[in-house]
Amino acid sequence: MAPTWADGGSTVVHGRPEFTGHIEVRGLTKRFGSFTAVDHLDFDVEPGRVTGFLGPNGSGKTTTLRMLLGLVRATDGTATIDGHRYAEIPNPLTVVGSALEATNFHPGRTGRNHLRVQAAVAGVPDSRVDELLELVGIPAAARKRAGGYSMGMRQRLGLAGALLGDPRVIILDEPANGLDPEGIRWLRGFLRHLADEGRTLLISSHMLSEVEQTVDDVVIIANGQRVAQGTVAELRGEPTAYVRTSDPDRLSEALRGRGLTVTPSGRGLRVTTEDLAVVGDVAHASDVAIHELRSEQTHLEELFFNLTENDAHRNRNLGLDTNAAGSVPADLPPPSGPPIDPALLTEPTPVAGQADREGDLR
Repeated sequence: MAPTWADGGSTVVHGRPEFTGHIEVRGLTKRFGSFTAVDHLDFDVEPGRVTGFLGPNGSGKTTTLRMLLGLVRATDGTATIDGHRYAEIPNPLTVVGSALEATNFHPGRTGRNHLRVQAAVAGVPDSRVDELLELVGIPAAARKRAGGYSMGMRQRLGLAGALLGDPRVIILDEPANGLDPEGIRWLRGFLRHLADEGRTLLISSHMLSEVEQTVDDVVIIANGQRVAQGTVAELRGEPTAYVRTSDPDRLSEALRGRGLTVTPSGRGLRVTTEDLAVVGDVAHASDVAIHELRSEQTHLEELFFNLTENDAHRNRNLGLDTNAAGSVPADLPPPSGPPIDPALLTEPTPVAGQADREGDLR
């Protein structure tokens, strides 16, 4: 039987949709009384890529993920996977795997039996449970009660649960919490492996330096609204070199003669290039002494604070006033990287359990 196309874009094979894993969020809004937790949020997550979902505490990240998973009903808008809401997906554990918190298990049940309960719901054989316990690195703890697990072991157990149904889409909330450096390195490689298999990964995290080494794309939200989305490279901007010299005018003219973009910056020059050797060679050929030469690039952490600490997007939960010197608090250093492309700073326009088989599986 040849595949056909179902409404929403997923293929249908033998009468069942075959999901590719494209996540689409459009106009997603959630209000709790007078409080708007998520405000007309739009973003996409593509298959085969790791997307970081970032924002300050209280920015609406977890509420967004819960709406995507059908755990919270949206006030307005949609959050779909290949055009389908979570509730519309047959046997969703085989399409979407998630781990939103590392305490979602019975503390008196062993790690293996915790996964067996989930596997029974999804119609997955017990052999898959043992395979995943080995894959996430906790086979020795499989028969110990999960209530005695360390935070890192709980994270690995949650990841195993998310992968039980061999899903196309994997949604993880703070997956690196509690992991030691070796565990974080393992997680980084594991997530990359899953993405290389064509799966869709949406990762919420506050560990910005780690996210920068892991993700392909970034969605940043503040106060329930999207403030930036793009690849890590796009959001960082063009790599630049900063050079301080005895004769900036002469060096500037020589660099422009080599086709480089040069702008004054304090006591030096900012040159749009990642090749410091080019700047050094031009200075040497022009007989100009260099006093300082270094690479400059906006790091994800710096970009995050630049976007979320300005007047428009300051965390509403902190109740802080803008200080007299500007929108950046006095205890934060000024931006040191290249300017951020305004086209990347997108701001939406406002618009008016199933019972456990305790006797069998403990």
